[in-house]
Amino acid sequence: MGRTQYPKFNILKNFIKWRLLAALVLAIGTGLLVILTNLQSSGVLATPKHHSELITLAPKPHPLPPTLAQWQDNANSGDYFSQIQQTQVRYLVWTQFPVRVYVEPPKTVSDKQAQAWVNNVLQAVQEWSAYLPLTAVANPEVADISILRKAPPLQISPNNKIPRARSAQTTYELYSSNNVLLHRFTILLSPSQTGNYLIAAVRHELGHALGIWGHSSLQTDALYFSQVRNPPPISPRDVNTLKRIYQQPTSLGWSLVHK
Repeated sequence: MGRTQYPKFNILKNFIKWRLLAALVLAIGTGLLVILTNLQSSGVLATPKHHSELITLAPKPHPLPPTLAQWQDNANSGDYFSQIQQTQVRYLVWTQFPVRVYVEPPKTVSDKQAQAWVNNVLQAVQEWSAYLPLTAVANPEVADISILRKAPPLQISPNNKIPRARSAQTTYELYSSNNVLLHRFTILLSPSQTGNYLIAAVRHELGHALGIWGHSSLQTDALYFSQVRNPPPISPRDVNTLKRIYQQPTSLGWSLVHK
């Protein structure tokens, strides 16, 4: 699958260079720059107000969350860290825990179907919470990750003018709070996804939202680049990759400097 390389920016003041390109995606959202990483996921960069005056200190790593620090893979299963793409803020790691996850109850189905959908989504959230502290919240305003039952926008590949439907999409947005650079994610899940395939889609997209901004080439990993008939659980390779990501430098979670 084709990928678009991220610009390797370490400072936010360079955002002004993207104004012209951002104008090309106004249909998606005014002021938003969409950066496609592959056919299933995309990253959204929100341009802050007065962005030309905002910079961060040099990216640096944060201490490992205890759950990842304690993780050990005695089988030495390896990882796919080499497939992880850096972003304009380097690695998309969470620095404040627990990460708050909002699951929007569907409104266009029966109460029973809506509850079943929410339960399936929460199962995948629970699976990942063994490796990073996650908590479900009822208020979308305080969420770090929002999960919605909504069809992702159609994808048009560079070599094919025919729109292609996607089963899921994960996007992120940068913002600042109390002078600290932060991010938040939105996951869209197609209403056509049900049962084990829904759980697998959430497991996969949530992996992206937790920091695995790339794909595995092995079908035995939850972050395999394509949907498979028998979806695998979170693998040791998935967790090994996540742990390596959280050992890397990032601009997220550090103070902004005003000039």
